[in-house]
Amino acid sequence: MGARPSSALDEQQQRQVDTLLETFLPCYRGQLAATVLRQISQECSPQEPARCQLLRSKKLPRVREHRGPLSQLRGRPPRWQPVFCVLRGDGRLECFSHREEYEKGGRPLGSTALTGFTLLTSLRDFLRLLDALCPVSSGDPAQEEPDPLGEVPVSFPLFLQHPFRRPLCFSAASAEVQRAWRLALQGGIRLRGTVLQRSQAPAARAFLDAVRLHRQHRGHFGDDDATLGSDAEVLTALLMRELLPDLRARTLRGLRGAGRARAWAWTELLDAVYAAVLAGASAGIRAFQPEKDELMAALERTIRPDADHILQLRTRAAHRLRADIQGPLESCLRGKVDTQLPRVTQALLSSVDATLDAVRSLLARGVDRLCGRLRGSSGARLRGEVYEFGEMPWDPELMHVCYREAERSRGRLGQLGAPFGFLGTQSLVFGVQDLAQQLMADAVTTFLQLADECLTSALDCDQATLQLERVRGRVLKALPDVEGDVLAVGNQALTTEGIYQDVVREALLQRIDRELRKALGADHESRADCSEAPWDQDGAGEDLTLCGTGHDTEGTGVSPRGH
Repeated sequence: MGARPSSALDEQQQRQVDTLLETFLPCYRGQLAATVLRQISQECSPQEPARCQLLRSKKLPRVREHRGPLSQLRGRPPRWQPVFCVLRGDGRLECFSHREEYEKGGRPLGSTALTGFTLLTSLRDFLRLLDALCPVSSGDPAQEEPDPLGEVPVSFPLFLQHPFRRPLCFSAASAEVQRAWRLALQGGIRLRGTVLQRSQAPAARAFLDAVRLHRQHRGHFGDDDATLGSDAEVLTALLMRELLPDLRARTLRGLRGAGRARAWAWTELLDAVYAAVLAGASAGIRAFQPEKDELMAALERTIRPDADHILQLRTRAAHRLRADIQGPLESCLRGKVDTQLPRVTQALLSSVDATLDAVRSLLARGVDRLCGRLRGSSGARLRGEVYEFGEMPWDPELMHVCYREAERSRGRLGQLGAPFGFLGTQSLVFGVQDLAQQLMADAVTTFLQLADECLTSALDCDQATLQLERVRGRVLKALPDVEGDVLAVGNQALTTEGIYQDVVREALLQRIDRELRKALGADHESRADCSEAPWDQDGAGEDLTLCGTGHDTEGTGVSPRGH
């Protein structure tokens, strides 16, 4: 764990890092302009009454700090050694030589952000992945080094695997310890992975759009998990995908050892290159920060006074493009979308519904437990119970029942890959789990706020319990009102290509909206609408009306391409 020096990059690879930043940042600048217009448009649009009655939790997403002794495979050559591990609240894993070193504030042996890792608890599955990195050929010499994974029994393993980093191999002392670490590490991986998706900052939305467009310009279409992580981590992963084939061809055969020893050496090399690329990407993003701040302020000053005119120009351009492509577009939607959309909708809604049901059930049990312990409790004990209730969203053991429902949908969501080329299953699972945690946090915040307002010192235990049960009913009643908003989407554009893509997406969103209405039923129709006001207010009476706002934007002034 830990950073490696930038010398891990040769001159050619360093040029590739520089080229990535040089080609990406112009796209990012264009999307910042799109973001400013989108934000102003939303501010000027009529605001619908709030559909969700829950108060918004002010607590930032985090994982509960977890610490304890483990064994780790480390050193050169790697050997199993006792360590004291600490998972920080920001999803960073630190390892110390022993507990006392941690308690006195010493430096860790290593510190790793869990972005992009996958957790395995099967030695067989991990060895299969490790063996696939360096397949044994008939010309390979006999393995010269012993296999460290086979030196001692690994009964309760915890393997953290990453496509571009050295794996982190741990072993717990018991099944209970393994389970606790598994839940904690999974939370840390998710927290680090969805930092951009959770962000409400306009620049985060602009960055994600810029990544998508940058990849499209390089021939990568469709959705996958490429945008998991921070801005620098996302750019690093994109470049590592480009570097990997050449790096493998130039260095793999020259690595010492054979079999798993060679595979382990290969992951160490990858780890060094990844750290160097990450350092370069981070430096580039930091250097761009002052320019970005100035650009956002300048765009705000120039676009806001002329926003009405800009939006009118966009509406007229959208009308012209829509008239040109309406026939072929409708034919394509009828032939390729309408037949598949019910399957996609059911796959997504079933995942969300099952998770929301688990949130309601867990919340109800938590409130019932709190009410049941109200009778006969001392003031100090009751305060402790209330604190534990408030910590429910951050308790991995309690929330596991909700997260598990999202994990169970992985197979159904994975089936979307073959017909649609969709490879973003992990992002969807993380998104549903983030939704569950946020809803639980909002529900707990709402319950505690309402309880504080209705409970007074004049009430006896029975009266206080009755009041809490009423609050319980109000909070649980509010939870279903968010179902229809889960799949709400929106994004706009400034340029011709962006408008062209928006027109296609708007037509597709009509189909999605219609299917959502059918899937959710008549009682949920009002909640199946997209949550953002459409751009084209004047086109509501046309055949191809806008049900929402389009997905794709473009920050450069190029003409539209065919789809």
